[in-house]
Amino acid sequence: MENKDNQVHGWICTEDQPTGFWQITPSNEFRTCGPIKQDLTSHVGPITLAMFVSTHYAGEDVYLKFRDGESWKKVFGPIFIYVNSVPQGDDATLSLWEDAKTQMMTEVQSWPYSFPESVEFQKSEERGNILGRLLVLDRYVNEDYIPAKDACVGLAPPGDAGSWQTECKELTKWQLNRESPKHGYQFWTTADEDGYFSIYNVRTGDYNLYAWVPGFIGDYLYENIVTIASGSSNEYMDLVYEPPRVGPTLWEIGIPDRSAAEFYVPDPDPMYINSLYVNHPDRASSTGRFRQYGLWSRYADADLYPSEDLVYTVGVCDYTTDWFFAQVTRKIDVGNEDNDDDTYVGTTWQIRFEDQNIDVSGTYTLRVAIASATLAELQVRVNDPDATVPLYSSGLIGRDNAVARHGIRGLHSLHSISIDGSLLIEGVNTIFLTQPRNDDEFRSFMYDYLRFEGPPN
Repeated sequence: MENKDNQVHGWICTEDQPTGFWQITPSNEFRTCGPIKQDLTSHVGPITLAMFVSTHYAGEDVYLKFRDGESWKKVFGPIFIYVNSVPQGDDATLSLWEDAKTQMMTEVQSWPYSFPESVEFQKSEERGNILGRLLVLDRYVNEDYIPAKDACVGLAPPGDAGSWQTECKELTKWQLNRESPKHGYQFWTTADEDGYFSIYNVRTGDYNLYAWVPGFIGDYLYENIVTIASGSSNEYMDLVYEPPRVGPTLWEIGIPDRSAAEFYVPDPDPMYINSLYVNHPDRASSTGRFRQYGLWSRYADADLYPSEDLVYTVGVCDYTTDWFFAQVTRKIDVGNEDNDDDTYVGTTWQIRFEDQNIDVSGTYTLRVAIASATLAELQVRVNDPDATVPLYSSGLIGRDNAVARHGIRGLHSLHSISIDGSLLIEGVNTIFLTQPRNDDEFRSFMYDYLRFEGPPN
């Protein structure tokens, strides 16, 4: 479950008198890697987990690393344990769940708690607030400023744009070059439909202000240091984010929302089906359908891509049905019955598009936003699938393992590839996206969004 949604979870016992055991996390300030970092909630047992730091859906990029003699401290929690019970009845489990959510809201309103005696846990009067407004300027979309509706806005330790998603203890180059407490706290909120945002009860310290906006690629960074002092109220109005853009959109695939949920997610193998999500009200949405084991193996099924890889034709295909949610390897039969090892090959996807007005002297731009990568490599070729040297290679990237963990996103990355107009032809062009790494079935990408831009005008 993502940090932003993981404020109450637990177990229900339905024997005798139905009883619930709930873990409530009133604040995410001590959790690492931002609001869409995913983590564990429960194990069979029953076991309830309070995950403060982990590499799940991220990989070794978020390991806590310490040098000899390095000192570091951080306050985790407190968390709230809540037990409730109701009489037997048809709606007993739902009543327990609704009551737990009500209690969660009470605890959120009570944060920061007043009872911790440690001087390291700052009380409400020791903290500060921030409010502001974020706008988007993309002149190929609108000549005017666009309110950053539903923008995810946060304060995190100083760093580069997007560094918040791998930050776990604040030990950046910026931090090493000056005296300042190392902490690693993050505070996030969602902007309203007009782009206004507010964050209350922020711990004192130095931060950068970060954001990303659904519907637009890239990461926003307010480069000036934001200093939160006790009792302060900082105001940052009409901040402007200019997302990466060179020219007009010629075509696009997907939605830039840091998730692969809008793409085609197949039905699970009946052998591995999790019935919880079959009749789940969110089965068709990003919160349910992908939560099934083994979906990656459906890519090579007879009714999908049994022998040939995906081909997507712009203007004909629909990304909700014709773009598989993950570019995975393909298992092949090597014809050796004595060999028990599975053999896999990389895959190459094609994007075909027609253009009768190529500017051979201009430069086109391919934007590839990746929602997840696991020990994979993105290679891009244009109109020549056999080119020895690809036009672009990302090198080996990603360790978030989101495909294997039934996730729909991990660590996000954006790749911008310049394409000389002389490589294109008037008529049908093909872009080849190759993932060549083939050590196992989990070498993979999940795409977030792809866009092809023409030369600037």
